[in-house]
Amino acid sequence: MNYKLVFRLLGRLLLMEAVLMIPSLTASLIYGGGDALAFVFTIGLTALCGALMQGLLKPQREDLTARDGMAVAGLSWLILSFFGALPMVFSGAIPNMVDAYFETVSGFTTTGSTILTEIEHLPKGVLFWRSFTHWVGGMGVLVFTLAVLPRLSGRTAHLARAESPGPTFAKLLPKMSDTAKLLYGLYFALSLLETVCLLLAGMNMYDALIHTFGTAGTGGFSNYNASVGAFQNPLIEWIIGVFMMLFGVNFAVYFHMLRKEKEAIRQSEELWFYLILIGAATLIVTIAILPQYPAFFTALRTAFFQVTSIASTTGFATADFNLWPLLARALVILLMCMGACAGSTAGGFKLSRILLLFKSSYRDLEHTLQPRKVAVVRFEGKPVQESTLAQVGVYLAIWLFLAVVGTLLLCIRETDFVTAMTAALTCLSNVGPGLNGVGPAENFAHFSPAAKLLLSFYMLAGRLEIYPILLLFSPNVWRKN
Repeated sequence: MNYKLVFRLLGRLLLMEAVLMIPSLTASLIYGGGDALAFVFTIGLTALCGALMQGLLKPQREDLTARDGMAVAGLSWLILSFFGALPMVFSGAIPNMVDAYFETVSGFTTTGSTILTEIEHLPKGVLFWRSFTHWVGGMGVLVFTLAVLPRLSGRTAHLARAESPGPTFAKLLPKMSDTAKLLYGLYFALSLLETVCLLLAGMNMYDALIHTFGTAGTGGFSNYNASVGAFQNPLIEWIIGVFMMLFGVNFAVYFHMLRKEKEAIRQSEELWFYLILIGAATLIVTIAILPQYPAFFTALRTAFFQVTSIASTTGFATADFNLWPLLARALVILLMCMGACAGSTAGGFKLSRILLLFKSSYRDLEHTLQPRKVAVVRFEGKPVQESTLAQVGVYLAIWLFLAVVGTLLLCIRETDFVTAMTAALTCLSNVGPGLNGVGPAENFAHFSPAAKLLLSFYMLAGRLEIYPILLLFSPNVWRKN
């Protein structure tokens, strides 16, 4: 590993984080709450550390290898979460560092799991920063930095690939910096559109921004204990539900829409699978919960909101699905694991991987009947390399292994099996709520510090597609180039 280059890049990321805290400081000054000094001190400390790391470390070469990119990705999310937790600690909003770190990791990874029991009494600056981490982490802190600082280093695709969600990575434009700018341009435009819609639906500016951050990053932090259900406004629920679905779509689809490439959209198997999945799940859940609601359209609206919330791994809530029938709860767990599209801001296993597993399994089944037949797995009109199919299988094995181990570890001292299992799954899938003790009406405050650190690790592993975090434990990563 090129230590000087890696830590110099981490210094630049800290400087970027200090700048990103300024809007939260502004919100603190506007609304009061006594957390302004906490932000001033954190911004100063973060900027100082970043400046020292960038200024004192002069790498002899700027060539960024894949190994360096993985190291930057894994370390950056760990370090940014630590400094991002400081305003909560210094302001006294969350005085325990482990709790604050869990909350910040949950924010940056767009998970939405929380240890807070009384959200509405916290300072508005802290709540703004808590939700703003969703927006920054949704598209990726490295992609954001590449968009703002395109001259970060050579071969910057390694940085974006390290935190890119999905089995494959491709630049939409020849230059990685142009791709990053395009992605954040689309991201900002959709975020702005949702904010305007929420304002027209009756939200004030602060609430509209908080819930836009949570929707755009598919994170789910709200500034109300009852989440979106606090507004009791069907129009707001439909707006957020639709935008949760939109942010679960691969952003490459929007790029093709801008270029009017209808054939590329038509061939997007993952997009159609995603839309059909949401439609079918909404219908099934509506029928299952209909006896609990006074009217069909109320059940339909509730089902659509919760299905899009879980499928997009956002985690907003308008109902406690802990109280739903068993079929609906089982479907929630299934959607939680599957996630949405690769290349979106959503978490989960990703639908593209599921489709590739189906296609590969079907090909292997046919091969048993016709051993001499040579069949190529095709996805969205293009042949898939055998190495990609193998990687999907390995990723599934590691993902399931982590889910099982996490469940067993949480069962040792912490809680009942369903709570333990869904806590591990919801953190690994970056969803937020689970079932039983971590349901929509509950939180993660009752877990021990060790369990919170374990779940923080799971949130980071899920957001970074496992490898960048696991590779930090490999001696080969730390060996000098």
